[in-house]
Amino acid sequence: MAVKKQPKKSNYGADSIQVLEGLDPVRKRPGMYIGTTGLEGLHHLIWEIFDNSRDEAMGGFADDIEVALLPGNRVRVVDNGRGIPVDIHPKTKVSTLETIMTTLHAGGKFGGDGYKFSGGLHGVGISVMNALSSKVCAEVHRDGAYHVQEYKEGGKPLAKVKKLGKSDKHGTIITFEADPLIFPEIEYNFKTIVDHLRQQAYLVRGMRITIIDARAYEGEIKDTEIFYLRDLPNIKQESLIAKVPSQTFYFDGGLKSLVAFENRHQKPLHKSVFHIEKEYKGQDGQQPVQVEVALQYVDDISSRIVAYANNIYNPEGGMHITGFKTALTRTINNFVKKANMKGIDGNFTGDDVLEGLTVVVSVKLQEIQFEGQTKSKLGSVEARAAVDTVFSEAFAEFLEENPTDAKAIINKSMLAMRARKAAKAAKDSVLRKGALDGMTLPGKLADCQSKSASESELFIVEGDSAGGTAKTGRDRKTQAILPLRGKILNVERARLDRMLTSEQIKNVVVALGTAIGDTFDISKLRYHKIIIATDADVDGEHIQTLMLTLFYRYFRELIDGGFLYIAQPPLYKIKKGKKVEYLYTETEKAEYEKVNGPSEGGANIQRYKGLGEMNAEELWETTMDPEHRILKQVSVEDAREADKVFDMLMGKDVPARKAFIQSHAKEATLDI
Repeated sequence: MAVKKQPKKSNYGADSIQVLEGLDPVRKRPGMYIGTTGLEGLHHLIWEIFDNSRDEAMGGFADDIEVALLPGNRVRVVDNGRGIPVDIHPKTKVSTLETIMTTLHAGGKFGGDGYKFSGGLHGVGISVMNALSSKVCAEVHRDGAYHVQEYKEGGKPLAKVKKLGKSDKHGTIITFEADPLIFPEIEYNFKTIVDHLRQQAYLVRGMRITIIDARAYEGEIKDTEIFYLRDLPNIKQESLIAKVPSQTFYFDGGLKSLVAFENRHQKPLHKSVFHIEKEYKGQDGQQPVQVEVALQYVDDISSRIVAYANNIYNPEGGMHITGFKTALTRTINNFVKKANMKGIDGNFTGDDVLEGLTVVVSVKLQEIQFEGQTKSKLGSVEARAAVDTVFSEAFAEFLEENPTDAKAIINKSMLAMRARKAAKAAKDSVLRKGALDGMTLPGKLADCQSKSASESELFIVEGDSAGGTAKTGRDRKTQAILPLRGKILNVERARLDRMLTSEQIKNVVVALGTAIGDTFDISKLRYHKIIIATDADVDGEHIQTLMLTLFYRYFRELIDGGFLYIAQPPLYKIKKGKKVEYLYTETEKAEYEKVNGPSEGGANIQRYKGLGEMNAEELWETTMDPEHRILKQVSVEDAREADKVFDMLMGKDVPARKAFIQSHAKEATLDI
């Protein structure tokens, strides 16, 4: 049953809602509001509804949220908060629920005492979701009554809000179907949702989040019969929650628990996780800023910086991260000077003190500014001084009171400084000796004829055999081919000077044209599509992961700019007479066999073990032809996931590596 948590006393009613503008622009330019109409934008609809429920939890009005994937591409988000007000709004003269659901910039964020802190634009997200859905149902349990309103394509109400009866619950239920006219592909990824909401559970202590995937149970779930899906009566003698994939998260440790989770496959350099949570008042006239920071150093050469503002993930950081980095460098250098530590030549740089650091920075502001509707970067200038002041004071005390931890952190920064200086000298020496051959294009590169980067593509292909086939089958005007021989250097623990001695990596760097490290210049990128093409086997996946790690660590801007892709070659070729069909997954093959039988009517099924097994015509038709090929655009999340895999496989956490290998052993394809 729903948690019987009574909402706090509040004047959250019609007067708490201000209306700024209408809904019309959303369907015309959805990208302005959700970033993209691809899968990332599709999932953004869920985040917007969830953010409203999470804002209730942040305010202390809710402690239980459930997100369920239902049959028919429906999504259902439930919370036990106060429930959206349903009384008549004084300005719009319709119910407050309808006002929030159908008007941009109508929400508790914009006036009254709806929320102290919110996820940026409370009310905007839910109206954008409504505008981009074909069907929406809003159910409200509030003040002892149960209310419902439904909306059709574009967020148009089917009728006024209806009171359907009494209720002893409180909260809001939103069920929606994304509009296929807006989203060309509607396929929710359960893991993506779980990963996103797990982090949210860390950010709001005491909030329980349940995610349920009930898409396979068509006809067994009626939305209006239940509050939480997990409360469903037994279905066919078995509870639904025991049958379907589900995850529940609840963390009391907050950001300290999140840092520990991020470092679960790493070797910590100090046991205690630093943590500070404090409100920064600022100067007169400035809004208060709630600051929370947790960090721990590990035995690694890279850093992991995770940023949130009002619990919205900011992949591009922003003012709070700028303030943190400044304070971290200054505080450590001040501590070294005060302690009169020997053997340190000069001040640490920002890169020195960031090496091996895992940190989560979270700020909350009443009036918050993001750069873009998708909130990828925080623009509120108050956050910089707030984080700088709060963190530097607390971290200085931490270093003083924990001398063993302080010594481990200083030693790590000292090693980074020495390695930086040695790497710079080695890199300069390598460059002087012509590691990049004066920027001469590598001999293995079959370049394209076009000099326009916007129409040029680079295929990074596994092996000389596939490379030769690709060179024959390509469009020479716009497609360049760079074959890689064997596995590239693992960059997980390799510094730049060593990387530049690797022939394979050197060829990639020169072909891209951007240079690398301090001299990286994205304006010199020679191809606006870089496509990784590997075999569909374990070795191919390994090479693909190595390449993603390389781009994530040293060419992050190419991922952020949307220039990196992964080719999706077919696994099977089905030939029946003159008819040829290609299957790209084992699932497609199983479906084909289910419909047609394994060799029905003399059909021949050929399994491709690698790209080199295809002739030039097949490779062009299935993998390279822009009219028919399937490309997966690499996101930062894809690359970060690959990076985490290598943290596990190449790191020092032997039990985790063993468990990973054992759990994935059955997925390996052995060529015997």
